[in-house]
Amino acid sequence: MNTVAGNSRRKVALAVLAIRRAAYSTCIPASGRVIDHPSLLLTERAWSGSRMDAAPTANRLLRPAQPARHLSVAAPGKQDQQAAQADDTSVAGSRSLKADQLVSEYWGIVPKQLQREDGSPWPWHSFRPADTYAADVAIDVDRHYPAEKSWVDRAAFWTVRALRGPVDLFFKERHVSHALLLETVAGVPGMVGGMLLHLRSLRRFEHSGGWIKTLLDEAENERMHLMTWVEVLRPAWWERALVLAVQGTFFNAYFLLYLASPRLAHRFVGYLEEEAVRSYTEFLQAIDVGHTPNRPAPLIAIDYWRLPADATIRDVVLVVRADEAHHRDVNHFAADVYNEKRELRTSPAPISYH
Repeated sequence: MNTVAGNSRRKVALAVLAIRRAAYSTCIPASGRVIDHPSLLLTERAWSGSRMDAAPTANRLLRPAQPARHLSVAAPGKQDQQAAQADDTSVAGSRSLKADQLVSEYWGIVPKQLQREDGSPWPWHSFRPADTYAADVAIDVDRHYPAEKSWVDRAAFWTVRALRGPVDLFFKERHVSHALLLETVAGVPGMVGGMLLHLRSLRRFEHSGGWIKTLLDEAENERMHLMTWVEVLRPAWWERALVLAVQGTFFNAYFLLYLASPRLAHRFVGYLEEEAVRSYTEFLQAIDVGHTPNRPAPLIAIDYWRLPADATIRDVVLVVRADEAHHRDVNHFAADVYNEKRELRTSPAPISYH
């Protein structure tokens, strides 16, 4: 029985080998060097030799693929190299493959070769050209929700105001550092709210009205703000320690708050975003009077917000402030839905409202 099974496995392996040889024989050089192919790397040695044992060959063919460098960033320019290093999924750490390694298409996942409008390779892996947009900088940044309507609104408003004082005292005129740490907190509420609504939808077998996507998009948008400011200023060790402490505290506190009162949670975030708009307005004023240098915008900001190639930090602050103003409106709107004794799913969510 073992002999029969072994013969069957060898026949299958040889059949797979023959198919692979016929499909990719034109891609193999006589020198046996590794070929940089969009989907796999091959060596002549992997196929050569009539005495090659079939079972080890089959194991190599069916083995999960090893890390490979995407061709879309194989030969980037100077700016694209900087972008690839900054991206959280960049291929900078991928190792060079040895001559006898075989990278297969076993899972059928072949990265698409994306390009910018000018035809240059797209350097980012955390977002794609379809995810980019032009921010609505014409939005009313002075809009404020009155806090006199209920005790919930007053509690949210004065809690945010109480937190604003120590933050201003700590950062003072260090606006870039303020923005950097602000975004590490601003990205939490959307993720927590989207996660809890997602679980609720699964638990109750009901639709969410689009609010799961809206809140998760908000969290991702805030994270992109952070990735932009990281290109401008690298956080010091004590800032990283501060983020670790604040994020751990805020995540758990907001998680419990959302469970207890989604209405209060969204109103709190609405007022928090109002303060974010105010902070970025002060950032703009510091640039205009010359207290903060107006350097060229990071490449990630130019691609993400479709800014002109000569955009500056001031342009980045304008689009980020517009995003925060939109998040302000979305969260106040969600709180108003709860004010009317309705669930969020009964009111269509403002999907893709940046």
